[in-house]
Amino acid sequence: MHFPLRRRLVAAGLAAAFLTGCSATSASAPTATPKNAAADTFRYAAPGSPTNAATDPHGLLPGESDLVRMALTYDVLTLPGPGGQTLPRLATSWQPDPGLTRWRIAIRGDAAFSDGRPVTAADALFSLRRMGEKAAENFGRTAMFDLAASKVIDDTTFELVTRKPYAEVGKALEGATFVVPEGSTDFTRPVPGSGPFRPAGGTAQAALFERNDSWWGPRPPSRRIEVRAVPDPQARGQALLSGQADLAGGVPATLVKQHQDNPVIQVVRRPGATLYPLVMRTDAEPFDDVRVRRAVRLALDRKQLLDVTFLGFGEIGNDLLTPKDPSAPTGLPQRSRDLARARALMSEAGLKDGVDVTLRSTTAYPGMDTAATLISRQLGEIGIRARVQLAPPDTYFSTVYGKEPFYVSYLGGIPFLDVVRVALTPDSPTNETAWKDPAWAAALDKALAEPDEARRRALLGDLQARLRDEGGYAVWALSDRLDLAGKGVTGLPEGIGFSAGFIDQVKLGG
Repeated sequence: MHFPLRRRLVAAGLAAAFLTGCSATSASAPTATPKNAAADTFRYAAPGSPTNAATDPHGLLPGESDLVRMALTYDVLTLPGPGGQTLPRLATSWQPDPGLTRWRIAIRGDAAFSDGRPVTAADALFSLRRMGEKAAENFGRTAMFDLAASKVIDDTTFELVTRKPYAEVGKALEGATFVVPEGSTDFTRPVPGSGPFRPAGGTAQAALFERNDSWWGPRPPSRRIEVRAVPDPQARGQALLSGQADLAGGVPATLVKQHQDNPVIQVVRRPGATLYPLVMRTDAEPFDDVRVRRAVRLALDRKQLLDVTFLGFGEIGNDLLTPKDPSAPTGLPQRSRDLARARALMSEAGLKDGVDVTLRSTTAYPGMDTAATLISRQLGEIGIRARVQLAPPDTYFSTVYGKEPFYVSYLGGIPFLDVVRVALTPDSPTNETAWKDPAWAAALDKALAEPDEARRRALLGDLQARLRDEGGYAVWALSDRLDLAGKGVTGLPEGIGFSAGFIDQVKLGG
């Protein structure tokens, strides 16, 4: 998942608007005391942009602010839980037939939309079908389902059919399966939802929500939540420090360094939430030679990249795309820099005298440009002369991502099977490395047809290990997700990826 925000173009103006009326907060002498004039309103300065804010829960959700707004308004079927578990939400159970192609999904009988109508299985299946119709926008999120063959059984049960044996239907329903009333087509304004909050006005830049006291779930501690879309990470952090927000999501590591000892705020870290993988297309010279891809991975000084790009807030990568996924292989030796072996591989590939390439990056996320500069220098030591070319942040993910042969990409804590769906099958909507290995794809089908969870995870782990050595990614580090919150704020989501968007249990301090 990527969030192609138009940060730099609109950041300055929005930051100024957001902070209007506030005194500047000195980075060297923090005096911020988060103070909420409306004590029963929790204010979240979230990553996102009001200029491309989403209104349709089933289309592209380009920013975290979009996900948060949808998650407050609408219920989802399941949620990602700790340790790779799938937690029930609107769906209470999901049971397969012996062939793992027909799943009986049961939903709650006590959920109701804000207009009083009960939520039914027909609403849930309608919502999944609508997601299927908008596959081009949501990266084929329901691609594994045969929704035409699926059917409603009764008010609280429907049968969900998969195109192949698919043992991870619970996970496939996680996160973005927002349920709306059957027949809803106009999303220029929110339609009735059954989520923990209800829209109560505002704009895409600052949307207000009021607690839904009829919600079936645990009563949210906050009466109101305000979600502000702020594209610039520095502006989000300053909003917290100036007292205009109670939570600032995704702030720069430099700001955390400056304020980590500030007694009036708390630093919230979510390990391993972000990757900037180096993408090498396996069908483009010189990266169509696996020896060159291996040489690139061996030439990277991962510690230097971690320390300079993320200021040490993270961990060294081992070329695994989803190392926090429960199916990630364990026990693999840590890949480290080996220039002698890298140069030998370049020679074996016929590139003893080196090669000229263009490495593309952007400033859409903090440090992406810095990482590209460092990578270029490090690769120069094995004869890869990489000229760094930066693309505008507002067009990077439409002009470079998935198109160019060599660039710095972005992944935001999504599970392995989501990466597979988006980027690792021949039919993936963004197969950015042109990974089309028939044997690997057949092994994936075999893994997903394995009913035993432990054996399935082992098979999926084997696939990730092979991709680590032969694929088109170099994962040099994992960055922590860094948030700033007011002192005493509790109930913050602990997970990464979709989990971070569910803030209905947040609570202000005393």
